[in-house]
Amino acid sequence: VQLQASGGGLAQAGGSLRLSCAVSGFTLDRYAIGWFRQAPGKEREAVSCITGSGASTYYTDSVKGRFTISRDIAKNTMYLQMNSLKAEDTAVYYCAAGPPWAFYSGSAYINYWGQGTLVTVSS
Repeated sequence: VQLQASGGGLAQAGGSLRLSCAVSGFTLDRYAIGWFRQAPGKEREAVSCITGSGASTYYTDSVKGRFTISRDIAKNTMYLQMNSLKAEDTAVYYCAAGPPWAFYSGSAYINYWGQGTLVTVSS
């Protein structure tokens, strides 16, 4: 199993970035998949996820209306479109897969992690 995250980088406040998470080893209908992030000196937090069925999504309050999660079943890849970026979005973003409740009940229940991708937003 491999979750390959990409798309991080430097953006200005108000700008946009799109993160990608390419999955190998299982199909996207097997698990909920999404993103956690960890800013310097802060705990890791769940940002967003989409269920295996694709019917439900979750967003933490601070990104609602700005971030959109989606997936391409054919490419077995999940995306996070991040618009209206703020300095407080600066963090290392981690792609993750597991049961849906792992994204709002505790990252300890995540089955698989990808490597982090750094997002830096300059104000």
